[in-house]
Amino acid sequence: MIGFLRPPAHREPLPEDQAAATYRRLRLQVFVGIFVGYAGYYLVRKNFTLAMPYLIDLGYSKSDLGLALSGVSIAYGLSKFFMGNVSDRSNARTFMALGLICSSAVMIFMGTIPVATSSVIIMFGLLLLNGWFQGMGWPPSGRVMVHWFSQNERGTKMAIWNVAHNVGGGMVGPIAILAMALFADWHAVLYLHGFFALVVAMLVLMLVRDTPQSQGLSTIETHRNDYPKAFEYTEKHEKELSAKAIFFEFVLNNKFLWTIAIANAFVYFVRYGVLDWAPTYLNEVKNFSFEQSGWAYAFYEFAGIPGTLICGWLSDKVFSGRRAPASILFLALTLVCVLVYWLNPPGNPGLDIAMLIGIGFFIYGPVMLIGVQALDLAPKKAAGTAAGFTGLFGYVGGAVAASIVIGLVVDAAGWDAGLGLIAAACVMAMVLISFTWRAEAHPVSGTR
Repeated sequence: MIGFLRPPAHREPLPEDQAAATYRRLRLQVFVGIFVGYAGYYLVRKNFTLAMPYLIDLGYSKSDLGLALSGVSIAYGLSKFFMGNVSDRSNARTFMALGLICSSAVMIFMGTIPVATSSVIIMFGLLLLNGWFQGMGWPPSGRVMVHWFSQNERGTKMAIWNVAHNVGGGMVGPIAILAMALFADWHAVLYLHGFFALVVAMLVLMLVRDTPQSQGLSTIETHRNDYPKAFEYTEKHEKELSAKAIFFEFVLNNKFLWTIAIANAFVYFVRYGVLDWAPTYLNEVKNFSFEQSGWAYAFYEFAGIPGTLICGWLSDKVFSGRRAPASILFLALTLVCVLVYWLNPPGNPGLDIAMLIGIGFFIYGPVMLIGVQALDLAPKKAAGTAAGFTGLFGYVGGAVAASIVIGLVVDAAGWDAGLGLIAAACVMAMVLISFTWRAEAHPVSGTR
């Protein structure tokens, strides 16, 4: 592995009178680092969509640009898994910064070099590359989280960190407005976001640290006397693992990870099945105007912020660090909202919007907790790969199916069939997550 990506060596332990204060300071510092860093990734993941109207004016069709844009999702799902494995054997600080620098470079190139937007194939290739670099953001964040925050606090901390994607995504529009105001050129919508993201990458290098041991501190389990419940923790879990061991001993051979990965596909099917099709469904079935649909769409996303925070808090404080009960509770409430949203007759727009808000509030909790559960169910040194494995199923399975399958089903059998599939996906996700209930409650022998 390239030298600067290797995990740093463990330092000599700090004196006890310094260790506690250093731990408190660095925990806050690294958390801010991965929060700001992950928000920065979203600056250069979503900005291409704001340039699309200008590309349509140049003669590209919506199908052309949809094909180009699909490169990000395809590559992201694959990269989150495979680059997650690399991140498990890397320094989280340099790995996260490198991915953001590379992603920024792609966007700056697309905004400044005319050939970059000269054809659909070139745009698809560049966005595919960008999606691959985007997959270098979540895994090192997961590595930092499992090394600096123990299991009984991780749900709350991960819920707060997960808001970073809302913050980063929310900044894309204002920066695009600033770009047009400053440069009066749509290309600036691509490159200005890239320059902002480069600044964020420098902040990642300044703030993030790989592990407590690399700073002369004890493990987080020892520091807080809080050990994993899903397997028997020993000192061997602090040793770096080979790629083969991570893949074949702790991920692909872990039946619980397979279970929540498949469940994640159904969760993402619900998330994107509702979100992507809401404007069309509300217009065609519920007689919403464009403005009404647009506000409903926005409320769905905003509702996810408090829902995520509450779900994470419940998993830590009410269910003692167990994720399955909180996920199942929120999915059951999601199902209720989906059914009301589906069966509510046209002419009651307030109820439709309330149910979309409810779905957004409840679905983002399980989206976040499955990632946390992946970290809980695998040793720390396999955290990035484990989370990437569930993400692979979520994006390449659930998100793609929500776009393609629902469209085909609605064309063939109508909206009732499409909403019925979304409701069924809620049930399937609950059933699959319930299989991990016992594993979270009682440690199993070994690490699998």
